[in-house]
Order: sequence, then structure tokens, then C-alpha cells
Amino acid sequence: MTESAYNIAVVGAGAVGLSAAMAFARDGFKTILVGGLDVRRDGRTVALLNGSVRFLEALGVWPALSREAAPLETMRIIDDTGSLFRPPPASFRAGEIGLDAFGWNIENITLVEKLAEAARTCDNLSLVPEFATGFEADETGALLTLADGRTIRAGLVVAADGRNSRLRQIAGIGTQTWSYPQSAVTVILAHERDHRETSTEFHTRHGPFTLVPLPGRRSSLVWVTSKDEAERLSRLDDAALALAIERQAQSHLGAMRIDGPRGLVPMTGLSVSRYWAPRLALVGEAAHVFPPIGAQGLNLGFRDVASLRDAVVDGQDAGHDPGSDEALLRYQRSRDLDVRLRTAAVDGLNRTLLTGMIPTDFLRGAGLLALSNIGPLRRIVMREGVLPRVGVPRLMQGASPA
Repeated sequence: MTESAYNIAVVGAGAVGLSAAMAFARDGFKTILVGGLDVRRDGRTVALLNGSVRFLEALGVWPALSREAAPLETMRIIDDTGSLFRPPPASFRAGEIGLDAFGWNIENITLVEKLAEAARTCDNLSLVPEFATGFEADETGALLTLADGRTIRAGLVVAADGRNSRLRQIAGIGTQTWSYPQSAVTVILAHERDHRETSTEFHTRHGPFTLVPLPGRRSSLVWVTSKDEAERLSRLDDAALALAIERQAQSHLGAMRIDGPRGLVPMTGLSVSRYWAPRLALVGEAAHVFPPIGAQGLNLGFRDVASLRDAVVDGQDAGHDPGSDEALLRYQRSRDLDVRLRTAAVDGLNRTLLTGMIPTDFLRGAGLLALSNIGPLRRIVMREGVLPRVGVPRLMQGASPA
């Protein structure tokens, strides 16, 4: 059995794990990425918000990604709940807060493949397509055991191994999970009319139905509905599903055609009791799971990575090693409130659509009407959604790695 030594070991080779490994390697840390690529094709995309774009620019990968992504210049919300207090459609434009776009939409698989291409040529970074089966920590470092019997010693292990994180379980970090009486149908579509770089979200009584632009006359769909209806839709052939989507979208993009893979995603959530254990930091879905609403999941995962990088670099400047308790406590403080607030916002929006109670409908309708008609309030909410001013990690402020 052989043992190798690194400053940082990242476990999990999805988008969050790849970005974490590159961020640390580009800072000069001897880094290893453990795990096989996540190459599932399920019709899912991610709307990369402004901070995530700046983060990817700092890693040097945004030029390759931007060619495959579509800008989100306008966000349109339509109340399709049948409520007595239904407000008129509301549109929010990125130009109002000085941005060209709120974010950029890209297929998940494309994002992972482009990050992997960059990781293969990144200095200070080794890639090992193996599973991690064991984890131990002591005062001097952590020891990872791989499925092939090799061991890796590192000052810090970053768990980016997903919602069922084995490392989180071994470390004994507690979780809280919940589910909703819904599932999401995801699919890539081609359509007759231009989307005009507008993301359109219909709020229905069963959940959001959201069409997000892709390059050309293509869009991605996340259709949140009841579990039974989602399963029925997922069994339809392409022509029948495209017609059902066109009708639900009120034909605002014209005739539709299925133009890529599709998926069926359960609506679940997960939170953790803490974001670290000795020599271990949780990032991405190892730390929090969101239903596919509001473009929060992966964007928060990138924010985890950028925050952890800041905590480790600052700790090093203060004379601490990468996996010190001081650095990990700093990371905990940077993530706790941010994730809790965004978890509450996504959960609250989804539950208000499901309730059907008149007071809740009134408050939701009044809130959307206020955002439509009160310019300063609308701009404050938009900025907080894509350009929060408090606690923004340095790599999301446009800075380059040290």
C-alpha cells in the first residue's frame, strides 16, 4: 500500500469539487482531486449568477464556458395559481442594477466537462478517478483511504461528494432532511420563437414552471408539479411531452420540440448541523441540498468553495495550516447565515404556492405587486439576489487567486 502527501485533498469530481481543486491548486497548494466525473445527462442546467461568473473568471475557465451559455437579461414572473389576488406579470431587467445579465444559463454536463478539461492542465493538481472509502483525522493531518487500497495524507480534506456524502457520515456530522409532495421534470427544448434572453417563471398551484434561455432558440425547463403528475409527464413520448409543455407555457414561445435529455428530480432538502469536522470541510450538496428552484444550489456551492479558500488563505497568513480549527471555524461563520437565509427563502416560496390559503395568496400577490411598482425596493431585492454586498468571498469580487 502506497501513501502520498498533499496540502489539500478534494473528494468528489462534480462542478463544485472540480472548482475547489482548481481554486486551491492555483493558490499554490499541492492538491489532489479524488473521484470520477459526474457525467449524468438529465436535462438539467444551472443559471450561473454574477458572483459565480466572477469566480469562474478568477479560475480562468469562464471564456470556455461563456461560448456555451446564454445570458439572462430579464426575469419574468407570471402568477398562474388562479388566486383571487393574482397580480399582473412582473418583469425584472438586469440593466436596472447596472448588469448586462443576472447570470448565464448552461447545461450541467457542459459545465462539468469544461471544468474537467481545465483541471487536467492545472499546475499543482493531481486527478485520481477512485472512490474514497475511509477518512481519519488527527492533529497532524487527515488520512484518506481509496477503494484501490492507496492512502492519501492531507492537511485538509474537502468533502464535495454530494448529498449522500460518505465523508460527512464518517465524520459524524448530523443532518436534517425534508421532502415536498412534488417532483420536477427537467428537459432541454427547442422552440419556434426567440426567448429574447428572458427567463419566464409561471407560479402554479403545484409549484414553479420555469423556462430558462439557452443559446439559440432553445431553453431548459424545470416543471415542478405533483409527484403523480410528474411521473405521468415523464412517461410521455417526446411529441406528447412537448405539446403538454407548450400548453402549460401558454404558447408564449410557440411550438416546442424536445431537444435533449430529460430527467425526473425529487423535491428534497438537506441541511447540516455544522460545515466542518477536524481536518474536514463540507461544500456543495455535502453541506446543503435545495430543490431546483431559484438557482440557489450550485451557486451556493461555488460560494462555499470561494469562502473556504478565503478561510484557508487567511489562516495560512496567520501562521495556521490549511486544516486548522481556526480556518475551519472561520469557514463555518462565513456560511451558516448565508445558507440558512437562502434555504428559508426557497422553502418559503415553494410552500406559499402549495398552501392555497387566502391570506397567504394575498401576501404573495401584494409582495409581487410591490416589487413591480416600487423601483427602489425592486432594485434592492435584485441586487441582493445576484450582487450581495456583505460577506462576499474575494474570488467573487473579481479578484485573481493569490
